[in-house]
Amino acid sequence: MRVGYVKNAPGQGAGAQFALLQEQKVERMVIDMSEGKTADSEVFAEMMASLEKDDILVVECFSRLSENVKDFLSLFAALAQKGIFLVSLQEGLDTASGEGAAVASAFLALARLERDVLLSRQKEGIEKARLAGKYKGRKPVQFDEAQLAAVCRRWRAGEITAVAAMKELGLKPNTFYRRVKERGL
Repeated sequence: MRVGYVKNAPGQGAGAQFALLQEQKVERMVIDMSEGKTADSEVFAEMMASLEKDDILVVECFSRLSENVKDFLSLFAALAQKGIFLVSLQEGLDTASGEGAAVASAFLALARLERDVLLSRQKEGIEKARLAGKYKGRKPVQFDEAQLAAVCRRWRAGEITAVAAMKELGLKPNTFYRRVKERGL
């Protein structure tokens, strides 16, 4: 299905976009009149949730989808992951074509590069803080060993559920099961 997305820009009407997308023979038109970032829009979120594999999203230009390159690359990667094609009229991009698919590959490579660089910088920052003694990691969840053992005995005996045991101890599921496994309870 060809879906047209019209995003109202501040100080501009949506009429020109609407007419342009109608010429593209879209089967469904989504008009987003909300202010602010596209990614924060409920209309946009609903449209994204309704798109299916092999659908084609048609927009006037990239700026209707995002306000910066980082957001655009994230959105582009999300579309590609769902198998949705993108047509941007102003930029002349159609990811369903061979040439467009090559451009899409480049965009996805840039998105991966950006993600890798951010993770690398984060890791370096954490290591630098750790060496300076400012970062010691997440503090372990505190709990009473004797109480854990007593609650686990009741849980294993079928007197209480695992959920009740977690609630009594004030532990989240992953922490509860990890502690039980570590201690062989």
